Amino acid sequence: MLIMASEKPILYSYFRSSCSWRVRIALALKGIAYDVVPVNLLKDGGQQFSAEFKAANPMQQVPVLKIDGITLSQSLAIIHYLEDTHPNPRLLPQDPKKRAQVRMIADHIAAGIQPIQNLSILNKIGEKKMEWAQNCITSGFQALEQILQDTAGRYCVGDEPCELSPSLHCLPLQLASSFVCSEAVAIEALCP
Repeated sequence: MLIMASEKPILYSYFRSSCSWRVRIALALKGIAYDVVPVNLLKDGGQQFSAEFKAANPMQQVPVLKIDGITLSQSLAIIHYLEDTHPNPRLLPQDPKKRAQVRMIADHIAAGIQPIQNLSILNKIGEKKMEWAQNCITSGFQALEQILQDTAGRYCVGDEPCELSPSLHCLPLQLASSFVCSEAVAIEALCP
């Protein structure tokens, strides 16, 4: 089903997904009203594996946003689309170099650290999954800290205020998710 531009966007989301949180934050900052279709990643073996959801996103991951007649997946791609189509308030700095640095930091988190703690990955690791995740997350944050030494001012990149750059969408959510792993809390125990 195509969503027409005049209809409210539809966000397929899971409440604990940091990727979904990024998109919800961006939609809220942009003042874009939307409807939510919950996709429980644990219930019934994972609702993301249903044929209906696979039609929306063959990767079977949240978030998915149906907006303006298109279907988008991957949180940062969705955020960039929202920034391009709803430029105010700005989420990215105006300066192209700083904008590239923000995107680099966001990608470092979203592609380099966060996937390591996804259920689909951790469930394949076995008994030492928390130890493995902690090591990977720690090295990712150590690299991020080095990057921020070169880019940070008042914010992750410089001193220009943006409503909330994608690097900041990613960082607090990754810190919260990493805290769960660093405390060695079994993911299954969080949402039985």
